[in-house]
Amino acid sequence: MKLFSSIFRRLFCLGGVAIILIPIQAQNPGRVDSAPAAAAAESLVHAQMKNVDFHLTDRIIVHIATLDGHLAPNHGSTPVFDDKESFQLDVDSANISVSVEALSNDLNDYVFSKPGAPLKKLSVATRGNELVLKGLLSGKGDIPFETAGTLAATADGRIRVHAVKVKALHLPVKGLMDMLGLDIAKMIDTRKVDGVSAEKDDLILDPQQLLPPPQMRGHLASIQIENGEIVLVFENPEAKGRRPVIFSTCGGRNFQSFKGGVVRFGKLVMNDADLELIDSDPTDPFDFSIDHYKEQLVAGYSKMTPHGGLCVHMPDYSKIKQHSSSKH
Repeated sequence: MKLFSSIFRRLFCLGGVAIILIPIQAQNPGRVDSAPAAAAAESLVHAQMKNVDFHLTDRIIVHIATLDGHLAPNHGSTPVFDDKESFQLDVDSANISVSVEALSNDLNDYVFSKPGAPLKKLSVATRGNELVLKGLLSGKGDIPFETAGTLAATADGRIRVHAVKVKALHLPVKGLMDMLGLDIAKMIDTRKVDGVSAEKDDLILDPQQLLPPPQMRGHLASIQIENGEIVLVFENPEAKGRRPVIFSTCGGRNFQSFKGGVVRFGKLVMNDADLELIDSDPTDPFDFSIDHYKEQLVAGYSKMTPHGGLCVHMPDYSKIKQHSSSKH
């Protein structure tokens, strides 16, 4: 019995691990004074995106089908593209998907990358409407484990993960746990895991700290598995279902648009920003890397608009890499 109890303690640290990979934090809006809030909103940079593969790192990529929100500076008063920790993205509405490969990379490269992390060699897959996580319990004899769970959005926009299957050493143990009257809340000390709390067999996740910067914040309206990917829909509860029009003033089909406020990129500072980054090849998603955007700028070209705006046409980052590799 002690052996099973020990294995359970190790495993139910895992119930939430499979889900520690959602890129956006839930907001709990409080009461604020409307005048300062309106003034602050005017100083923010309005951001829109359409059909963008956004590289948070070289190996952690999220697909942004549509997004409407604002860039909010973390320190100082200006978002700086060269410092992705200088700003966060406050999302009013968005449709974002994450592949299982990107989720696996996030777990290995970011969430559990620190020395002494309890898990290693993680891989994520989907099985119907369940998310499946496999890996090793490091520091515990590298015991192999597998968990499967369902995903749902809570009323306040967080992620609820319900564990339905658990295996240790390739043996199912969830049924034995139920027989013994054990649940996740009794098995895992959530004080040791940032952004995670437990309610019986559910883990409740606050994902702001679970993806690399630039961090995103918004109200999660729904989450589900579609075609082997995790699809997240964000909506502002105060908007009551109204969707903004995502459009490009430069005629782009796949693009990122930044309007108003102040932004800085390289040595340039744009006041009352009017900047669009446009995919040079609209036949596939705009592959954009915040870490390598200068390389994409250099490989592209820009045009000034009659109103002083800037339309920047950029090649996909993946195609720049392919071209560079072919030269060697």
